[in-house]
Amino acid sequence: MKILVYSERMAASKDIGWHRAGSLIGYYNNGLKRIDKHAGRSYYTHTFTYDFQYEDDTVYFAYCYPYTYSDMIEDLNKIMADPLKAQFCARKTLCDTLAGNKCDYLVITSK
Repeated sequence: MKILVYSERMAASKDIGWHRAGSLIGYYNNGLKRIDKHAGRSYYTHTFTYDFQYEDDTVYFAYCYPYTYSDMIEDLNKIMADPLKAQFCARKTLCDTLAGNKCDYLVITSK
């Protein structure tokens, strides 16, 4: 599977956000053994080649699409705005994060 890439310059000039890119993609057992609670299992290495398209750019790589705090809040708001879904769940605040964001959770239950 190709890696996900976000280039700040590409986003600004072509309005292209996260997209799959890269070549020579590999994922393999690298022979190193774990010594933690998963002792006996191996570590794996993920390799890829990426050709940078812009000079002086900031580029981010990810294995899967990032799920932001804003995405989560939007999803929670949609769930609570749906009368059918809202009758089966309650949204509560567990705490505030160090950044000052609410750390919400859902209680999902039957009627």
